[in-house]
Amino acid sequence: MSHEDREKWQQKYREGAYTSRCHPSDYLRQQLPALRPPCRRALDLACGAGRNALYLAAEGYQVDAVDIAAEALQRGKNAAMEQQLDGLRWYEHDLDTGLPEQLGQYGLVIMFRYLDIALLQAASQHLVKGGYLLAEVHLRTDAPVAGPGSDRFRAAPGDLERAAAAMDVIDYSEGLTSDPDGRSVALARLLARAR
Repeated sequence: MSHEDREKWQQKYREGAYTSRCHPSDYLRQQLPALRPPCRRALDLACGAGRNALYLAAEGYQVDAVDIAAEALQRGKNAAMEQQLDGLRWYEHDLDTGLPEQLGQYGLVIMFRYLDIALLQAASQHLVKGGYLLAEVHLRTDAPVAGPGSDRFRAAPGDLERAAAAMDVIDYSEGLTSDPDGRSVALARLLARAR
């Protein structure tokens, strides 16, 4: 990611972007209760201010949360202290350069609203056998929806499912849905298990 892109995200978080988005992803909330990962270590890629990482920690997971924006990570750290949550490690890292070197093995890897198919496939290699990959990305559409304006940041139909070709796909969907704030979004959602 360029210095300008990094600074753009820093500035967004400095200006209070996503402060109303403290709730975990609906898809994560729906799927997590049924999951029985072999270990309760989780990796949250492009975590932003940590809404999903915080939720996982509250559910008893040890979470490594990775994002490029130090401002977002600080917001997550502050929220973890306020909620008295332990078991979170925050990593400032540019995911455009790949995964951080210090990652271990996980029972759950999540990536929400960030599109990088190659990164998702690389992250799945950090799953223990029987571990889960849970992802949600913006989907290309002609419908008027919230989210990125450029198709560069939206998956083509089938992209996300093909990313999990070496895994057992448990759930996959594509289509329009509503975010908790009422905005219409086009999403691809995936839950897969490592073989």
